Amino acid sequence: MAVETTMAQTPPSQEEGSRRSAVVIEDKVRIPGWLDSLESFRQWARSGEMPEHGWFSYLNDEVWVDLSMEQLFSHNRVKTTFTVVLGGLVETESLGYFFSDRTLFSNPEAVLSTEPDALFVTYDSVQRGRVRWIEGAGAGYVEVEGSPDLVLEIVSPTSLRKDTVTLRELYWKAGIREYWLVDAREDPPQFDILRHTAEGYVPTPDVEGWLRSEVLAREFRFTQSPDPLGHPQYSLAVR
Repeated sequence: MAVETTMAQTPPSQEEGSRRSAVVIEDKVRIPGWLDSLESFRQWARSGEMPEHGWFSYLNDEVWVDLSMEQLFSHNRVKTTFTVVLGGLVETESLGYFFSDRTLFSNPEAVLSTEPDALFVTYDSVQRGRVRWIEGAGAGYVEVEGSPDLVLEIVSPTSLRKDTVTLRELYWKAGIREYWLVDAREDPPQFDILRHTAEGYVPTPDVEGWLRSEVLAREFRFTQSPDPLGHPQYSLAVR
C-alpha cells in the first residue's frame, strides 16, 4: 500500500505546529504533526525516529508512504544484481562512491527527500560541491545532499507512478545526470538509462540491447532468464 499525504504549503506557527495531530496509517506508522516541510521531514529521517519498516519520501510537499513488502524476485534480486555489478565497477575503477539501498538522499531545490534503490557520486562531484554529506543525530554521516551523478530505481506495483512520473521530474530538477529505471515485473524486463537534458530526461538509444552510460563510460545490457527452479535470475553485462 502506498499513501500520499499532502502537507501544508507554508509552515505553521509554532503554536499551530504543536496543536496539529499526527497522521497514523493502519495503526502501524505515526507521522508527526510537526512534519510540514522538507526540512522537518529530513530532521525526522535523521533523528532515528522514522520507522524501520516501510518506505518514506518527501516529494514536492507530499509525504509518500509505502508499507508493502518488497518482492523477492522482481525487486530485491534485481537490486542485488545492479548493486553487485555497479558497486564492483565503481570500487575496481576507483570512480567515486556507490551507495546501495536505504541511503537517504535530499535536494532542497527539487523539494525532494527519498531513499533510492542505489545512487552513485563521483569524486569530482564531491570536490566541486555538487554533493555533500550530512551528519545524523548520532555519530557519522547519514544523508547525501545535492546532485548525485546517477540514481537507480526499480519499479514495484506500489511505486509505478512515483518512479516513472514523480521522481523522473524531481530527479531532473535535482540535476542528476542519469536516472536508471528498471521494471522487471514482466519478461523481458524493461531497462532505461535516462539522460539529463535542458528539456527533461531522454532515453539512451538502445543499440542491439546495449545502453551506454556517459557517467560510467560503459555500455550495459540487462537480461533475465530462469534459474534451475524456474524463478527469474538476472544479469547485467558490461562492456
